[in-house]
Amino acid sequence: MGTPTFVYYHNGMLRAKMHGTADTLRLAQRDLETGSWLQEKPLNDVSDLAAQFPFATVAAHWDDYQGLASGDGSTWIDGVGHSYQRVSGSTSSGADGAAWLQMTGSEPLDLVTAQGRVVGFVQHSRTGQGVLVEEGMERLTPLAAWQDASVSDAGQGVKRLGTAVVTTGDACSLATEIWLPAQHEPGQKVPAILIRTPYGRMNGCDAFLHFVDRGYAVVIQDTRGRHDSTGSFSPNIYEQEDGDDTLNWLAAQEWCSGRIGMIGSSYGGFVQWAAAASGNPHLHAMVSRVTAGTPFYDIPIRSGALLSGMLAWSFMMAEQVTDGSKAQRSDWDDVLQIRPLRDIPERALGQRIPFWEEWVDNPRLDGYWQRADWTQTQGSRHIPALIISGWYDDDGIGTTQAWRMVTAQGRQHQRLILGPWKHKFNTAREIHNVAFGPEAVRPDLELLYLRWFDQHLKGMETGVDAEPPVQYFSVGDNTWRTDTAWPPPAAQTQPFYLHSDGEACREGGRLSAQAPRTDQRRDRFIYDPKDPAPHIIDMSENELHVPENYREMEERSDVLLYTSDVLRDALVLAGDVEAVLHAATDRPDTDWVVRLTDVDPEGNSIRLCDGFIRARYRHSFAEPRLLEEGEVFRYVIPMGKIACTIWPGHRLRLQVTSAAKNLIFPNPNTAGDPNAETQPVAAQQEIFHDTEHPSCVLLPIMP
Repeated sequence: MGTPTFVYYHNGMLRAKMHGTADTLRLAQRDLETGSWLQEKPLNDVSDLAAQFPFATVAAHWDDYQGLASGDGSTWIDGVGHSYQRVSGSTSSGADGAAWLQMTGSEPLDLVTAQGRVVGFVQHSRTGQGVLVEEGMERLTPLAAWQDASVSDAGQGVKRLGTAVVTTGDACSLATEIWLPAQHEPGQKVPAILIRTPYGRMNGCDAFLHFVDRGYAVVIQDTRGRHDSTGSFSPNIYEQEDGDDTLNWLAAQEWCSGRIGMIGSSYGGFVQWAAAASGNPHLHAMVSRVTAGTPFYDIPIRSGALLSGMLAWSFMMAEQVTDGSKAQRSDWDDVLQIRPLRDIPERALGQRIPFWEEWVDNPRLDGYWQRADWTQTQGSRHIPALIISGWYDDDGIGTTQAWRMVTAQGRQHQRLILGPWKHKFNTAREIHNVAFGPEAVRPDLELLYLRWFDQHLKGMETGVDAEPPVQYFSVGDNTWRTDTAWPPPAAQTQPFYLHSDGEACREGGRLSAQAPRTDQRRDRFIYDPKDPAPHIIDMSENELHVPENYREMEERSDVLLYTSDVLRDALVLAGDVEAVLHAATDRPDTDWVVRLTDVDPEGNSIRLCDGFIRARYRHSFAEPRLLEEGEVFRYVIPMGKIACTIWPGHRLRLQVTSAAKNLIFPNPNTAGDPNAETQPVAAQQEIFHDTEHPSCVLLPIMP
């Protein structure tokens, strides 16, 4: 590798030095407690850091990287097929350098160049930001922003206190790991950052240790029934009480200042909102990332339907210790056909999953589920919340719930960031062949979390409150935009109506702003639960809302298509999308599924957003009501949030069907419990779109 020394930073904290050549690469780790350098080791002996950052990839491709830095051109394909794009003054390299940005693949490894050589590597992964840079070249990387920010000083060291036990009100023991700054003195009080997780408190804990190095206590806890915590794991049900008990215990520790923040993703977001719902006075700041929402609005039951997409997660969580290998299967099609639903784990995994049985046995919004509804008991405290999600996030509905709640309550110090991201957010510049450009991955998020906590837990002036409260990425033109609110106040809701002469299958229907005629004939299709239309995902990927191409699926006879004229001008959308569907069936229950797509000139139909409703819950999730045969009902179906530009030459399309295989279990169309039914029947479906029944999709159009 040559003679220069490279230094490695993780989330702005110095962790290691690298020496040697590509063939003899060695790392010296920094002792986090003393700050001293440990003895150099070969790369394969530092597995903890190698799990954070691809040192082996850097070593294996070093010669290729250096040849790239001194060559010409603006694109490059590396040895494993990843596409790179050359950018000057990019968000990853800083204003004074150039970078080769990895445009395809997950957790991109970007290259920073200067003086005809590669001087740095920047990776964006689920654990945060890793920077490996030639010593003295730090300011050509995102480290420049860390150095210039008005934040807590680094270098206070990290001391692990070990495992403590928090006893809940009903006598469960919650295993809780504690880290304090190494320079902490007896009697000194510091603010704390709490992470509660069902995935193992030591799994990925390195992602948070940089907070300790800057003067915070970090506390990571196994939630009830997970890993080393006792009790039964009933996802979401006990998190309000357990969060409250933990915050009270934490505030009472002699080293805690009583000002506590929380951070976490997905389930780790849910536990924050649940803790906030307790009204606990010690919670003073939140960083809510891709948060799960409440049952019947998000997971595990959404709009009345049990999410089959939750199976991979459920299998992974089947035992007390998380086992990700159980989510990786090649036989999901067979698994999804097992009936009744209660038997799936035992027949597919060879074991029962008690919480799965609880889900199946509670098909309506009853007292069991209400314990997990953090929207109902939120107090009047204005807890500053930094809320982050993406257009393709599995739990984007949870973010919508949280944002609508804090907006309706007029809470101060609320911030929303919406990116072109799936559930594994900020880790890719393209998803399923849809490219989002160089700025899709942001290098500033980890620093923003620190600025947020410094502002609201330490009272420092970091500038976060002076920044726009809403930042969102517009897909298509691939740019970040700011606004004062979400949805953007300038967005105007415009209905695009469904039109057809009864022949909407295979692109026969039309979508336009023109109101429907009185004489338009209804559209019909047969929905057979034994052959449901798919929601296109890879179940093992555990990503439920990717921007897939539905072109082939649209050839099915049970999918109605309503397509706009070819656009002459760009159409800019930003806000929440809803469908209004006037529909009838000859069965006592059924599902209605709608999906908005962007159709390019070649006919590719790329998912933008979608939604569905189980008909028996059309009035209430708590009190299901069966349908009368032929009853025409006006369904309002939320389809999620969106920000995109539809370009001239493209068309908008609304799909209407009654199934989303892989996402939800098909409705059996019977009067019985859908989760217990073993004998589904086909349904004759009708969609009305005339003057009396103006079915439409409501689009948020920017001027």
